[in-house]
Amino acid sequence: MTPTDLLAFLAERGGREFAVTACMRQGRGKKARVHEVGVYRLTARGSEVQATGPSGQTRLLPHATFLDLFGSYEFRAPEPTGLLTDLGPLFG
Repeated sequence: MTPTDLLAFLAERGGREFAVTACMRQGRGKKARVHEVGVYRLTARGSEVQATGPSGQTRLLPHATFLDLFGSYEFRAPEPTGLLTDLGPLFG
């Protein structure tokens, strides 16, 4: 999943936290490998994404900053964590 696809996925499910594994492709052609960077917990919060990295540090990132930071990554399928961090979308 691309970072843009992930943002669209999260936006449709605002307030719900998802765990995703970030990956980087190394090499080219037949020797290409996918290297897992770590698991991130992501939640769409309006025009920002709340991102908690593998170290446990949490940041609020505007969409443009998210794309700048994660633009070269690929993501595995998002897994719901069951955590609702923002109930606004449910009552909006």
